[in-house]
Amino acid sequence: MFLHFGVNTFSDSEWGTGHENPAIFNPIGLDANQWVNTAVEAGVSLVILTAKHHDGFCLWPSKYTDHSVKSSPWKNGNGDVVQELVNAAKAREIDVGLYLSPWDRHDPRYGHELQYNEYYLAQLQELLNKYGSVKEIWFDGAKGSNAPNMSYYFTDWFSMVNELQSSINIFSDAGPGVRWVGNENGSAGSTCWSTINRTSLSIGNASIVNYLNTGDPRGIDWLPAECDVSIRPGWFWHKSQSPKKLSQLLEIYYNSVGRNCLLLLNVPPNSTGLISENDIHRLKEFRSAIDTIFSTNLAEKCFIKASSQRGGKGGGFGPENVLDSDHIWSYWAPRDEDEEDHWIEFRGTDEGLKFNVIRIQEAIGLGQRIKKHAIYVDGKRVAQGTTVGYKRLHRLEEGIVQGQVVRIRIRESRGLPLISSIGLHFDPFWHPNE
Repeated sequence: MFLHFGVNTFSDSEWGTGHENPAIFNPIGLDANQWVNTAVEAGVSLVILTAKHHDGFCLWPSKYTDHSVKSSPWKNGNGDVVQELVNAAKAREIDVGLYLSPWDRHDPRYGHELQYNEYYLAQLQELLNKYGSVKEIWFDGAKGSNAPNMSYYFTDWFSMVNELQSSINIFSDAGPGVRWVGNENGSAGSTCWSTINRTSLSIGNASIVNYLNTGDPRGIDWLPAECDVSIRPGWFWHKSQSPKKLSQLLEIYYNSVGRNCLLLLNVPPNSTGLISENDIHRLKEFRSAIDTIFSTNLAEKCFIKASSQRGGKGGGFGPENVLDSDHIWSYWAPRDEDEEDHWIEFRGTDEGLKFNVIRIQEAIGLGQRIKKHAIYVDGKRVAQGTTVGYKRLHRLEEGIVQGQVVRIRIRESRGLPLISSIGLHFDPFWHPNE
């Protein structure tokens, strides 16, 4: 979960000017425990804070600038939002990530390449040394059209990050740990590979957004996509705005998680320092809806068979593996000598099957393989697609289907397809014909 918070929260802005008076920052009711509890109850495992946004205001008392919480009235200048979040996350055993904006509209060193890059490195070092384990560090290339032209020393920044915290995930347009999906509406391409060629990527390059959105089946770098999107129209809290409808959040879920991506949903704290009640309510609805949809797998009551299985019966790679609880290392594998027409089939009981969502998951620890697939119910094709990856969700365009036999056919793959999990689900919130 992303937490956009800072002086913009108090100035009703999205991009601050850098001229904001730190005196406006005074979240008198700030409660990072509430933020983290909200995240945990929504099923979130990682919270990422905007430690510094483009306005240059720092949410920790940096020793390299006075433009921070130490110059604000909040806690008489003795507060530290980053530390409060870290403490709250540790208590609930979830991970913390940080965003440190490269573009800085306040600091006078910005535009002076060497001086600013040294300043940025110093602040990175400060954050990664002072606040314990950081799971993800977020970089982007956002900057205004009138910003001074200067280069960021990303290679140096990444090297220092890895030196200080070797297990950290580095997010940017070009990875090297996680890649941007190419937009901020929470939607991956209907084809989405976790592989890509990093040599074709550069941070802040608008011409590569389509490539980021789809990935590359010939890519040599493993760089899964992350979909960042806000629960509200804006990234920062604004009194005039409300959270997206549940139907919109579910659409985002199907187009991100359901297309082999990570979802990073922004939920911005308000000017009191709390996540607003209407946002919490919508998050609870969202979590409850996901649980309702996916808690029951109709495939578990089916008779299952496949085109073939590696090692024959008892070989450990049978189709029954797609119904166990291990979605990573337990999987169905067809015979090595079978080169085409791989399929797996579910036959329902006498009353038949009624569903509108199909879930397919590859054994992603052994790579992403499936290039084309199709789904048939009683011989009629109801869905088709390209990539699967960690998870592919087909929410059926025609709505509810009923039938006896569901066959998933792998039409093309890189090597043998290895499928770890399959689900047939009913989404009561999906009404495509209304």
